[in-house]
Amino acid sequence: MLAQVLGFVALLALSNTFMTFAWYGHLRYAHASPWYIALLASWGLAFFEYAIMVPANRYGYGFLGVTQMKILQEVVTLTVFVPFALVFMDERLRLNHLWAGLCLVGAVYFAFKK
Repeated sequence: MLAQVLGFVALLALSNTFMTFAWYGHLRYAHASPWYIALLASWGLAFFEYAIMVPANRYGYGFLGVTQMKILQEVVTLTVFVPFALVFMDERLRLNHLWAGLCLVGAVYFAFKK
């Protein structure tokens, strides 16, 4: 089952990479182009997000519950988003981000606890 979960997480990570750039990547260049150009570019990226996310969810639902899948998805989203925010958007990491991450670790624990 671990190999299946890792495969599911890998698909989620790829999908969330597209999602993060679709949702937030245009903000780096917000003043360089009109909003409708950002909208079209975001929709183009979101296509690839969904093209990966839908099969990933159908695959994961074979061995995980929907709540477990959602909790994992949130953790993967932040795992992808944090490096994006630090490197691409030049955000600073603060201590409260660490505490929020630990809360997510707790969420995963409780979602998988039998």
